[in-house]
Amino acid sequence: MPTTRRTVLRAGTAALAAPLLSRYAHAAEYSWKLGHTAPQTFPLHIRVAEAAAAIAKESNGRMELLVFPDGQLGGDNDLMSQARSGAIEFAQPTGQIMSSILPVTAINALGFAWSDYSHIWDAMDGDLGKYVRTQIAAKTGLVAMDRMWDLGFRQITTSTKPITNAADLVGLKIRTPVAPSLVTLFQALKAAPLALQITELYSALQTHIADAQENPLLLIKVAKLYEVQKYCSITNHVWDGHWFVCNAAAWNGLPDDLKEIVARNLNAGAVHEREDMAEGAKTAQADLEKAGMVFNVAETQSFRDGLKNGGFYKDWRGRLGEEPFEILERYSGPLG
Repeated sequence: MPTTRRTVLRAGTAALAAPLLSRYAHAAEYSWKLGHTAPQTFPLHIRVAEAAAAIAKESNGRMELLVFPDGQLGGDNDLMSQARSGAIEFAQPTGQIMSSILPVTAINALGFAWSDYSHIWDAMDGDLGKYVRTQIAAKTGLVAMDRMWDLGFRQITTSTKPITNAADLVGLKIRTPVAPSLVTLFQALKAAPLALQITELYSALQTHIADAQENPLLLIKVAKLYEVQKYCSITNHVWDGHWFVCNAAAWNGLPDDLKEIVARNLNAGAVHEREDMAEGAKTAQADLEKAGMVFNVAETQSFRDGLKNGGFYKDWRGRLGEEPFEILERYSGPLG
């Protein structure tokens, strides 16, 4: 069988797990799988691997969390489905990804809701995050950990032209995640969004199925999208993060002492990952410029006007309901 990137990654994951397992003579009482789509060099994977090591140590080997990075077990939507069915125990969908099954999880990822991180963490560690976690538990068959992990503010890259204002988006073939809030955002701005899982992103850009995409700068760098994209326009149009969610039946069947160990370490990992992402964002643009990307800062008032005039905020207020929208606006200020 030829060596492939996927084979190397599987071997890498096994190598990470092996030292943990060899410390304990007995088999773990609970052997759980956690799948995610971040590359192994991304802060999310590094901090999850650290959390898994701490969980094994603190449980004296009773609990083992096997981490599968880089979409080894499927794309974001696939992993969420697997966690719901019990094929794996943990996944890390963004709010936008989860909104395909529970619209209210898109509440944090509406266009231009946030001006800075202080408002985001106040909201997601406070009443807004509590409301969303309650809805996840009630309606999805999943249990969300208390702390959200950072993905970052999203920017637009293209292979054809810089995006200077909303007019440049008209008709643009832009890849988005399979996330209703992002698809409808770009539809309202008269672009041509193409919803694909992240495992399909690079090839879609390489073959010009899509001419543009949007993601945080650090992910653009780590995924080497500069190889297939020329321009990067700073828009900060959406912020999103990852919910770490567990199959509810599995979680409810876990002894309370192990629940505490797992939740505490994953929540601590989230806080450390937020710090990592903030540090990485400081150098990501310079690194991408060195790799050949051309940057500009877009004029975004035309984006906001397009969303308002296109009924984006009115539509999402109706989808999500007045209660969560009112909680959001307590932190973000009025939208639409």
